[in-house]
Amino acid sequence: MKQVAPFLILLGIAVAAIFVSPAASFDPASVLGEDGKTPKYSYNSGDIAWMLVSCAFVFLMTPALAFFYGGMVGRKNVLSTMIKSTVSAGIISVLWIVVQFSLCFGKSIGGFIGDPTTFLFFKGVMEGEPWSLAATIPLPLFAFFQLMFAIITPGLVVGAVAERIRFSSYSLFIVLFGILVYAPLAHMAWHPDGLMFKWGVLDFAGGTVVHISAGMAALAGAIVLKPRKTIGAHGPANIPYVLIGTGLLWFGWFGFNAGSAVGAGSLGVYAFATTNTAAAAAGLSWMFLDVIRGKKPSVLGFCIGAVVGLVAITPAAGFVGVPQALFIGFVAAIVSNVVAEFLKSKTKLDDPLDVFACHGLGGMTGMLLTGVFGSKTVNSLVLDGQFLIQLKGMALAVGYSFVVSFIIFKFINLILPMRVTQEEEAEGLDASQHNEKYLQGTLLVHNNGTVEEKTVIH
Repeated sequence: MKQVAPFLILLGIAVAAIFVSPAASFDPASVLGEDGKTPKYSYNSGDIAWMLVSCAFVFLMTPALAFFYGGMVGRKNVLSTMIKSTVSAGIISVLWIVVQFSLCFGKSIGGFIGDPTTFLFFKGVMEGEPWSLAATIPLPLFAFFQLMFAIITPGLVVGAVAERIRFSSYSLFIVLFGILVYAPLAHMAWHPDGLMFKWGVLDFAGGTVVHISAGMAALAGAIVLKPRKTIGAHGPANIPYVLIGTGLLWFGWFGFNAGSAVGAGSLGVYAFATTNTAAAAAGLSWMFLDVIRGKKPSVLGFCIGAVVGLVAITPAAGFVGVPQALFIGFVAAIVSNVVAEFLKSKTKLDDPLDVFACHGLGGMTGMLLTGVFGSKTVNSLVLDGQFLIQLKGMALAVGYSFVVSFIIFKFINLILPMRVTQEEEAEGLDASQHNEKYLQGTLLVHNNGTVEEKTVIH
């Protein structure tokens, strides 16, 4: 029955969508004025084109993340790690239509979360008036752009719980995290009536909403699940996967950050330029710090550093200049590198892919440096005393996301076993959770004049 339950739930949602929200179907006449000819809203075709492209860019980041993570785990866990990031595209896409978009951007309830009935089952979205902060594009385009952010965020947490968490448990985590952590933070940071938005907290593309929330959830997950039994048994399965993932993440991040300008204008150009600059500086910073420590420059070092730079510039992309982006990337890589090394060597915390150090601390560094380098000449939203405002918002995001995520992991562990058994961990999650193996093939073995077939894992 446990195996059938998720299917029945999905079937129930699909049936409910037909009857609960017939208004979600699109009526072309709804976007025309009283004369039936003149458009009701002043859309900009250039903005629409750029935002459609940005949606595709950001979606690409989810499979890119799967390659990035999949290449760094052991060979017995490549597929299980990749699917946990990728399945978020399915789970969150359904959840978004049903209720999560309402929770993020519906009518504000106390500045904390949106009214779940505002856009329930996408009610009124297809023909709705544009979002107040994105007036030149249709509301459904804004909604789907935001969906891409919601998809990748729980996928980031996978790296901290890799090689020991059950697929079913993690799937439930995605749902609860999306509702209880991501939605409130997105509402508080990006809704005009949201708590952090009213404080004046600047988060251009997700420093708090995406990276701090994922980083703190990763820390909570690593604490609850405890260390792997087979640490150090295998090195990275496929470093070229990591390189491919990094390149695609870097590419997709242009839509992530420049797309958050919500238009094809000069602000998007600023965000594009600062994004590339921070990534480049951070990749070099991480790699050269390793060299100073006596290591050789590595592919992994540059790739991880570049991603940290992308994380750190995310909240700042549309608020700082290009030279400042260089500094943000350089500093963030040093902070994340030092902390990741410390956690691995001096503590018992098992965060296999350094999600807390890279995304959590990278996001925090970016948030604080936004307060230091934010310029009114780049964006008029920058306020006097911005650093203290950023510190206040960061503290709220850190505390809230860690506490709620910790409770979620503990709750799931009560109703579903989160960890695989020691035997399943030794076998590898690809086989024990999915009955699949990474690069399985057949080898012809010559033995005393006879030829035998032998199954191998490359």
